[in-house]
Amino acid sequence: MNIGISKETAEMIFNNHTAYVFRVALFLTKSKVMADDITQETFLHIFSKYHTYDTRRPIEPWIYKITLNTTRNALRKQRWLSFMDQLPEHAACDDTENIILRNEEEVTLWAAVDLLTHKSKEVIVLHYYSDMKLSDVADTLGIPLGTCKSRLNTALRNLYKQLAHTNFILGGLEHE
Repeated sequence: MNIGISKETAEMIFNNHTAYVFRVALFLTKSKVMADDITQETFLHIFSKYHTYDTRRPIEPWIYKITLNTTRNALRKQRWLSFMDQLPEHAACDDTENIILRNEEEVTLWAAVDLLTHKSKEVIVLHYYSDMKLSDVADTLGIPLGTCKSRLNTALRNLYKQLAHTNFILGGLEHE
């Protein structure tokens, strides 16, 4: 276990993983404002909990787990605020999907992914978008590998159903 984090290590972690943390948060929340907040909060957690990180293991699953937990907490808070009619105004921005996802097929795919349950979205984003192995996805989510495979299978079946009527070709979405 580490005692703390050096400035150089913090800068390296931030520079190497900021874009990915932001994109995961953006895909899961569909809000640039929330993704910015989640990214900032995620790195605050990473730096404050760095002493708990086991340096013998890859750092990516640990960072992604913190990202997912921070995103889940933010979404939970947003649902609660929405329920209480206290949802803050979001900054006006262009259609985020169209900025990030440049062509029509990507927009169609991500719109279908957005209709999946949150657990299915997490598995799809981590496995296909992050190119993580299913064993790493399972470790990141804190679930057994079999459960991870089941969630991925269910998510893919639901995507195929949703996209079947759009003549969308799901090339490359085969899982290991």
